[in-house]
Amino acid sequence: MFFRWDWLRPQLSVPIVPTLGPVHPDALAVGIFEDVLRAAETGDFLPYDKDRRWGGEKDEKVLRGDVVHQRERTLIPTLIRRGRGTVKVFAYGLLDSVVEEAAELAAKLAAVHDVAGARVVRPLGPETTHPRGTRIQLKDFTVGPCPDPGGPVRPVTAWPTAVQETFAPFAEAMAGDGLAFLHTRMQAGRCGPVLAAAIEERIVGAIGPMEIQTDAIGRPQLMPQYFAVLPEARGQGLGRVLWRAAMHWGQTHGAAYQLLQTEVDGPSDRLCQAEGLTSLGFGYTALV
Repeated sequence: MFFRWDWLRPQLSVPIVPTLGPVHPDALAVGIFEDVLRAAETGDFLPYDKDRRWGGEKDEKVLRGDVVHQRERTLIPTLIRRGRGTVKVFAYGLLDSVVEEAAELAAKLAAVHDVAGARVVRPLGPETTHPRGTRIQLKDFTVGPCPDPGGPVRPVTAWPTAVQETFAPFAEAMAGDGLAFLHTRMQAGRCGPVLAAAIEERIVGAIGPMEIQTDAIGRPQLMPQYFAVLPEARGQGLGRVLWRAAMHWGQTHGAAYQLLQTEVDGPSDRLCQAEGLTSLGFGYTALV
């Protein structure tokens, strides 16, 4: 075993794992860190990796030989070859100096691997007073009902054909939110249902795909979705209706929870906070 849990556990202010992202606090254990090291050697997806649903090969891998693991700090670098490439160093530790050490390591490894990007990922606990980056939020489906919100929301395939045909221009308009990519997956029949909101026979918002996958300890997790509403259709409560419809779908299909990453103080962040989700902490990524 590479990691000492008595060293690593006190450093984990937020349940963020390199290459996997946020995990449920109950699943946070030394075994999950050992798993990402083994996956770096094989190049395979872990069975509970959320990215495996997209197919292909795992793009981000831990640079196992460059991991720094000490009582006061743990630095775990990863390499992404996509595009011009990026090295990210996940900096775990209670001292602020861990960020400087991580930045030095990221710059060094970016040069060694001849990639353009070098970044430091700094997990910050939920008590952080002036957070930046993304907030990690937990929706627990076991604590109360998620009723159907009604409204003009249904799966894309349940809308009349003329309405379905408006999804393509909607997806193109919201390409920056990942909807164009999602549309390609829908066309290939390689993803779960997508919920869409329509006004006057035109799709103006969507959330999906709706998929459930078991996590590292076997609990059913509702996978993260792409989520967008056209700018001209905002301010009518459609985003909230779409989100509640997604939560209703997740609960009725047996999910135990969902983890979400929202940009601090962004629209989705404010929505999730208003809906009573639990904040687990923050992840801040800094360029080197």
